[in-house]
Amino acid sequence: MGDNSQSNVEPEVMSPTPQSVQLEVKQVKPKVTNTILIFTIAVFALQYIAKAIYGGDLLFALGGKINSAITAGQLWRLITPVLLHGSILHIVFNMYALYTIGSSIERFFGHSRYLVLYLVGGFAGNVLSYFFSPNPSLGSSTAVFGLLAAEGVFAYQNRKFFGDRAKTIVINTVSVAVVNFIIGLSGQGIDNWGHLGGLLGGLIFTWLAGPRWQIEGLYPSLKVSDERSRTQVWTAAMAVVVIFGILVIVKMVI
Repeated sequence: MGDNSQSNVEPEVMSPTPQSVQLEVKQVKPKVTNTILIFTIAVFALQYIAKAIYGGDLLFALGGKINSAITAGQLWRLITPVLLHGSILHIVFNMYALYTIGSSIERFFGHSRYLVLYLVGGFAGNVLSYFFSPNPSLGSSTAVFGLLAAEGVFAYQNRKFFGDRAKTIVINTVSVAVVNFIIGLSGQGIDNWGHLGGLLGGLIFTWLAGPRWQIEGLYPSLKVSDERSRTQVWTAAMAVVVIFGILVIVKMVI
């Protein structure tokens, strides 16, 4: 992808075993996370301006997840809802989740791979919502749930490096997801199908193409590298697009 965990991790080798390799992660600025956050807030401001001028949410009308419009061929609505929000509380909650989860994920995934993860999570979430829910929806939580899944999968696949922390991260990830799904069952306009789709999209992508560390060299000259290639990243992204794209086609046909 051009940048990955190899450039972000500098291991200090204490012994020849994975469990004792101490990883010192550079404080990489979350450029993509910050850019998404700023752009999303700017779009939200435009939504408010449009409401003041036109008396309605013009941007949602043009880019929200509206099933009839998607069926009519407006496929951009399967990704543009991640930029739209319904209220100040809605965007504050999602942007806080984006920053806290995304900033951590981005420094391990690298900027490009992280952006692909965000997009496929948002796409998968909106597709599953389109397939199962007739209700209009909007919000970046589909993509944020993709990041949440990525965090858990990444920790699990690299558990020999994280040690006991991997179990804690995975448990926290599952707990946050379950709590949010339970809240979604309250019927307060929360799109659980979108959240589930985002989780599945992030899980599939990260399982196939997330950073997977390995130790190279001979002791004491050991280093940690990412065994995943750029080709694997794009293949995983296409796999998510194809899997969920099939659901779109099925929905349009039936």
